[in-house]
Amino acid sequence: MSLPPGAPVGDGPKIGDSIGKTEFGPVRAEDLARYALASGDDNPLHLDAGVAAAAGLKAPPIHGMLMMSCFEPALRRWRPDLVIARISAKFLRPVPVGDSIVISGRIVRATSGPEAELLLRLMAHGSNGDLAVLAEATLAPASRQAEL
Repeated sequence: MSLPPGAPVGDGPKIGDSIGKTEFGPVRAEDLARYALASGDDNPLHLDAGVAAAAGLKAPPIHGMLMMSCFEPALRRWRPDLVIARISAKFLRPVPVGDSIVISGRIVRATSGPEAELLLRLMAHGSNGDLAVLAEATLAPASRQAEL
């Protein structure tokens, strides 16, 4: 069952509620190198300032999936009783190495009952405030994790 705006989900958050802001970083070149090694994404654009400059960037950009990985700990800090069931994102602007990533979001839909879920609109901004990643995530109670 879908709830109207402002309706609570049990005793929890309601539509329109913010998850607050969580900052990660600043992200250093060493962080990008470690991420490249772990992920297999060793695109020189992210690792070599010369390649980034040749592409018209002031510095190597932070990997998009590294920025996306910041959503999970931010959401876990906000609501440790919920897990991400689905997430999707659009990458809008690069964030250069040396910047921080600021995660924020709001609840846009909530359902209750045995299939209770929250749909959140999430954002990742660079230090300059530019929107870098726009995402949506569906969160479900951790007790449903096995079925997700």
